[in-house]
Amino acid sequence: MHFSKQDILNTPRIERLNLINSITGIKPANLIGTISKDSHTNLAIFSSVIHLGSSPALIGFITRPNKKVRRDTLNNILDTKFYTINHIHKDFIEQSHKTSGRFNKDVSEFKTCNLTEDYLFDFPAPFLKESRVKLGLKLQNIIKIPDNETKLIVGSIEHIYIDDIALEDNGDINLQIINDVGIGGLNNYYKLEKIAHYPYFKV
Repeated sequence: MHFSKQDILNTPRIERLNLINSITGIKPANLIGTISKDSHTNLAIFSSVIHLGSSPALIGFITRPNKKVRRDTLNNILDTKFYTINHIHKDFIEQSHKTSGRFNKDVSEFKTCNLTEDYLFDFPAPFLKESRVKLGLKLQNIIKIPDNETKLIVGSIEHIYIDDIALEDNGDINLQIINDVGIGGLNNYYKLEKIAHYPYFKV
């Protein structure tokens, strides 16, 4: 099967969305927790979280354009400068997926989707209690991508929480043992299985 650029443009919208969203393979599945200035909490699923560097420790994620749809996660981060990133595990995939719904601004996805707010380390943004790997971040930068009007949100890691059983002696996180999941496309979830480990390769 071959798709030229014109073929992609001519593909029906939903099929095109599914194709392009799944073409990059498995992406990390995370829930981003925020709180508004008037104390309304928000929880939203993201598959665009990426590592940007370890010194300093920076994490990024992509937000879509906000012309037609209200972006509560982004608005809350702009207002408070703090947010959390929480891994999704096999036992609460369905609740996590439901956070993608378009809820009213004053409705908390934590409560509506049967998930639990957790406040740790005196950090202002809510963590997800059910998650076994969670990060507390402070907004550092926003990089606008003019080609499609998305934004790269850059945050510095202020706190890390990892379940003891997941942290290996060399600092690696064993994602299989805590049943982490990944996202393929928009609506497909995959379990993760560790199949190999190789030492650093020197030529």
